[in-house]
Amino acid sequence: MLEWATEYFRSKDVPSPRLSIEWLLAHVLQMKRLDLYLQFDRPLTHDELDAIRPLVLRRAEHEPLQYLTGSTDFYNLTLRVTPDVLIPRPETEQLVELILNDHPDDTPVRFLDIGTGSGCIALAVKKARPAWQVTGIDISEAALRIAGENARENDLDVTFRLATFREYAPPQKQDIIASNPPYISDDESAGLPKEVLTYEPAAALLAPDVETVYRDLARFCKSHLSAGGSFYFEINESYGDNILLLLDIKSMHGRLLKDYSGKDRFIIGKLEESQDNTMP
Repeated sequence: MLEWATEYFRSKDVPSPRLSIEWLLAHVLQMKRLDLYLQFDRPLTHDELDAIRPLVLRRAEHEPLQYLTGSTDFYNLTLRVTPDVLIPRPETEQLVELILNDHPDDTPVRFLDIGTGSGCIALAVKKARPAWQVTGIDISEAALRIAGENARENDLDVTFRLATFREYAPPQKQDIIASNPPYISDDESAGLPKEVLTYEPAAALLAPDVETVYRDLARFCKSHLSAGGSFYFEINESYGDNILLLLDIKSMHGRLLKDYSGKDRFIIGKLEESQDNTMP
């Protein structure tokens, strides 16, 4: 099965064909990928073959592995994922890392995750900083159901709300606001891999006007961050300079940081303590 499926996936232009079948077999057999090679010559039973065949066919259509297995690992968490939520990326793990490195103390702060999806950012932050009061908001009820399940399965106390940030008014000023919003323009969508464009939720990926998304995020942060509060945005690499300019116009000066691939990926900054942030 390992050898046959690798060649089959390669003929279908499936990315990482060997890894794909290893991952699926390990999932069906409930073992680690390394263990596959410790039992390399073991025949598969009829029940195991019946379980693996439909997954192989779905993967051949480029359905993401995480949706096939129903879970993914993210920053020391195992999270449930379905086509209702975006699959968390390594870049978003780096965003969590930036937040935690900047705030190493587990003293109570109010943290808001805008566009929480699977809850990955909110839950990873809560696990690392148990004293923080963490809230995640999203416009998708289906996504929030997944986020709630992930919170329960990981025994983490995070509040999730159904809301668009353009209308949401937190009861108190937030000390940290983070967001990985939709940042792929409609024009760029045609260049996305099939497994992303076909299977992942468009509402979590695509924005008719990317700059407007960040302009509105900046307005929200200026209104709802506490004095000296911090903001963290994951961004489209093509829009870094334009987003910085938008922030400067609103007197919210940010810094542009690169991801581990060397691409402009994050904008972080603080609201000046002396600044009047009551106006949008």
